[in-house]
Amino acid sequence: MPACKAFTWGKGVPDALKLSGVRAGYGATVVLEDVDFSLAEQGSLAVLGRNGVGKTTLLATIMGLTTFQAGRIEYAGKTIERLEVHERARLGIGYVPQTRDIFPSLSVEENLLVAARPGRWSRDRVFDLFPRLAERRSHMGNQISGGEQQMLSIGRALMGDPALLLLDEPLEGLAPIIVDSLLAAIQRLTQVESLTVVLVEQSARLALEMTQEALVLNRGRITHRGASSELLADPKLLSSLIVSG
Repeated sequence: MPACKAFTWGKGVPDALKLSGVRAGYGATVVLEDVDFSLAEQGSLAVLGRNGVGKTTLLATIMGLTTFQAGRIEYAGKTIERLEVHERARLGIGYVPQTRDIFPSLSVEENLLVAARPGRWSRDRVFDLFPRLAERRSHMGNQISGGEQQMLSIGRALMGDPALLLLDEPLEGLAPIIVDSLLAAIQRLTQVESLTVVLVEQSARLALEMTQEALVLNRGRITHRGASSELLADPKLLSSLIVSG
């Protein structure tokens, strides 16, 4: 399939994020090749594809955690591909990694407060989003369940007051009741809090139901892009894109 051309969603709305000709990976290994897309402010994007096609690498590259080899990354009109991770965070990019990376020896409340920056998100607002965390505020990070750790990881990212939130498989391996709570929280973040969200998720249907737009990666390249609703309505196309080699 030929490489997809650059595309922009949200006509007339400023871009929150724009990647142009991005090539990146780890050391000398190239994982992403010629990645082009832009996402409007307050937009939501599902990143889909099989395991190992570059989804996590895409988020890590936006955050500055990979070896950047070529191209351009713009966030809120600023060129950021040469900035350090903490500089990108200060500009308003929040990252929730698949590994969660909470501090096991700090309490739930301390995990939140250590990441606090001035802005809309306070400890109490996070507790309102995730009441389970309020109930366990004094528990250590290694004393809460996997689902609660995921809530805490998202809450900690919010404490940095991001405008763009990168979520890497937030629903992986969690019980259905926890998945429902996280889905409700993510919908609130996109629909009420007006965050721009990029979501990597193995469950394509859930990801498409939560987002406005979608792209599919295969071997580090974008092979499909368009409205989430259109892809959700075409299961045959969705299946062919996800399972194709």
